[in-house]
Amino acid sequence: MTEPFRFRAGRAPMLVSMPHVGTEVPPDIASRLSPAAQLLPDTDWHVDRLYDFLDDLGVSVLTARYSRYVVDLNRPADNKPLYPGASNTGLCPVTTFDDAPIYLDGGEPDAAEIDERRQTYWSPYHARLQAELAAIRERHGIAVLWDAHSIRSQVPRFFVGRLPDLNLGTAGGTSAAPALLSAVEDIARAATGYSWISNGRFQGGAITRSYGAPAKGIHAVQLELSQITYMNEDAPYGFRDDLASGLRPVLRRMLEAALSWAN
Repeated sequence: MTEPFRFRAGRAPMLVSMPHVGTEVPPDIASRLSPAAQLLPDTDWHVDRLYDFLDDLGVSVLTARYSRYVVDLNRPADNKPLYPGASNTGLCPVTTFDDAPIYLDGGEPDAAEIDERRQTYWSPYHARLQAELAAIRERHGIAVLWDAHSIRSQVPRFFVGRLPDLNLGTAGGTSAAPALLSAVEDIARAATGYSWISNGRFQGGAITRSYGAPAKGIHAVQLELSQITYMNEDAPYGFRDDLASGLRPVLRRMLEAALSWAN
């Protein structure tokens, strides 16, 4: 099997992680998916296309190949809920964001299969992520992890009403230096036509929380984009160049601000 991720090494003190852009599903799993799940509706659609400027910035890039329905790379290995008391999806989710079954009757993975998926897909991604952050910090004395995500603008299961356009998260202020978050917030604040929030409903998943360690020189920021800002939210989930052309410069300025702070 090829590596369950794609990786490009950069020269700058930043790694951009995209754990939910993957759309590949192994045949033995795909044959058990429900009709609704076969459309992969909860994918972070086109996030890699949206961030098409990353090579210009010289940052390292790590992207998932496989769907979050195979394994969710932004969940803890032990499958503990990210938001206790709220609705959560797990390491190997069994319901979509709309609370529909992902599997046909009798098709859900058992404990042994979940463990196999953890070892086959989850562990290699995190090993690469951890190794690259360590290498960046060794070279530069500091490392910034930017965890790039997107989600439909309205998902009643998780939040009421429409989500802000730009949702920054630093695990309640623990995964990155306040000055770094402030520099990125300045860009969001100046972005005409886009709403934003910091550490609201989305404060960062397992990646942000696990790897952000400011005292050790590693700073992690998650950005959860509302998909309505750059694509059609209904199947077949088409990319909207007319919308992306407005959002993409904002994203670039955010990353440039983070790199300026790191340097």
